[in-house]
Amino acid sequence: MSQRTPPNPAAAPHKADAADTPPGTSFDRLPLAPAVLENLRQLGYLSMTPIQAASLPLTLAGHDLIAQAKTGSGKTAAFALPLLRNLHVRRRFDVQALVLCPTRELAEQVTQEIRRLARAADNVKILSLVGGSTMRPQMTSLEHGAHIVVGTPGRIMDHLQRGSLKLDALNTLVFDEADRMLDMGFHDDMVHVARHCPKKRQTLMFSATFPEGVTRLTRQFLHHPKEVRLAERHQADKIRQRFYEVAPDQRLEAVARLLDHYRPVSALAFCNTRQQCRDLLKVLRARGFHALALHGELEQRERDQVLILFANRSCSVLVATDVAARGLDIAQLEAVINVDVTPDPEVYIHRIGRTGRADQDGWALSLVSPSQMRRVDDIAEALGIEVAWHPLAELSPAGKQPLLPPMATLQILGGRKDKIRPGDVLGALTGEAGFSAAQVGKIQVTETATYVAVARDIAREAQRRLAAGKMKGKTVKVRILEIPDEAQADRASRANASIKRRPK
Repeated sequence: MSQRTPPNPAAAPHKADAADTPPGTSFDRLPLAPAVLENLRQLGYLSMTPIQAASLPLTLAGHDLIAQAKTGSGKTAAFALPLLRNLHVRRRFDVQALVLCPTRELAEQVTQEIRRLARAADNVKILSLVGGSTMRPQMTSLEHGAHIVVGTPGRIMDHLQRGSLKLDALNTLVFDEADRMLDMGFHDDMVHVARHCPKKRQTLMFSATFPEGVTRLTRQFLHHPKEVRLAERHQADKIRQRFYEVAPDQRLEAVARLLDHYRPVSALAFCNTRQQCRDLLKVLRARGFHALALHGELEQRERDQVLILFANRSCSVLVATDVAARGLDIAQLEAVINVDVTPDPEVYIHRIGRTGRADQDGWALSLVSPSQMRRVDDIAEALGIEVAWHPLAELSPAGKQPLLPPMATLQILGGRKDKIRPGDVLGALTGEAGFSAAQVGKIQVTETATYVAVARDIAREAQRRLAAGKMKGKTVKVRILEIPDEAQADRASRANASIKRRPK
C-alpha cells in the first residue's frame, strides 16, 4: 500500500454490487496461499458467500472497505483472510491487526473463527480483550506479545490509556458491526482507538446499516474506500402501502385498530395538527398502548427523553406532526401511519420513507376520509403506483395480549461529567449483574445522565442490580424511565390556558 494521505470527504467510494457475483464463486480464484486454501476446504468453506465474493478481491488487493454485512453473512472470513495475509509473523511479534466488536460475545466468536482460519500459518497469536474480565491477566498476555487483538471499544481504550496495548506496528484495523457500536454509544471510543493507529494501514468497516454516524466515520478514517452493498429489493417492494377509507369521526379509533391488527414493534403516527396529536395520544393510552407524543409544547429535556424511549424500543407508538419529527431517523421502524393524508405527495414520500430501511420490510398505512380522495390520486400519480384499498372491517386484533414494547429504558444519574462510558454500563450489566449482551440495547451517555435499553422482562432486576453495585467505584441512582400518562396532556392544557389568558 502507498503512503496514506488525509481522507478526502468529497471522494465518493467505489461501489460494487454483491449481486453481480455468483454465490458459488470458488475461493481458488483468490490470491491465497495453497495452505490457506487447503485449510478453508478442511473447514468446509467450499464457496464464497455474496459478501465474501464481493469484498475479498478488493481487500486482498489492499483497499480500504466499507461493506454492508450482517451476522451470519460470512463477514468474519471476509475481513479475517486479508488481515491474516497482512501479518508478518516471523519478522515481528507485535500487534499488527485489531478488530473492534460491539459486545464481548461477538468478540469471542470472532476470536475463535480467526483462530480456525489462522491454522494454515505457524504460531499466530490471537488475543481477546473484552470487558467483564480482570485487567491483570490481559496485561500479562499483552506483555508476552500478540499478532492479532479482538476486543470491545471500552476495554481496548483502557489498555491504550494504561500503555499495555501498543499499536505502532498495526497494519489492519477492522470495525465489525459499526452501526451496533454506534447504537451502544461507542462513537468516542471508536474515534479514540482509530487515532492511536498508524495512518498507513488498511481499514475495513462492516455494518448492517449505513446511518450518518457510520458515514462520518468512513470519511474520517478510511482512505479512498471501496464500497460493497448487498443488493436490496427496491424500496417499493419493501414498503407495503395500504389505504383505508374512514369517516372523520372514526379516524382515531381506526389508528388503534391498525395497531392491534398489524402489531408493529415501533410505529410512527403522523398527524397534520398538534390538536390531533393530543387527541390521538389520549385515545391510544386509553386503549393500553405505550404511546408518546412529540410536539412543540414539550420542553427540550422531555423531547430528548421521548426520542430516547422511542429509539430504544421502549415505546410502541410515537405520535408526531411533520414539523416535530423533522430530522428524526429511527432504525427498525416497522410501520408509518398517516392519520391524515397530507396534501403534499413529497411529504407523503418523506413520511413513509422512514420505514423499510436497510433490509427490513415496513408498512405504510393511510387513513383517508371521502374528502381526501383527490390527495390519494396525486400520491399515486407521483409514485406511479396502483392504490391498494382495504376495508376497515378486515382489521381484527392479532393477539389477546396488549401490544408491549420489547425494551425498557433505565436512567442512570451520572454521565460524561462523571466519566461514565458506555463500556462501564455494558460491563456492569454483563459482568456482576449477570445479564447477556443480547438483553442490552442502545446506550446513550449525556452530560449528566446515562440511558440504557434492556429487555423489558429484566428491567426491574437490572435496575436493582445496578443500584446495588458500583460504577466507576461509586454507587449510582437508577430508575426506569417513564413519562406519566397525564404529563403531556396536562402540560398541553396549561399551555393552551396560558395562550387564552394573554391580552390581545
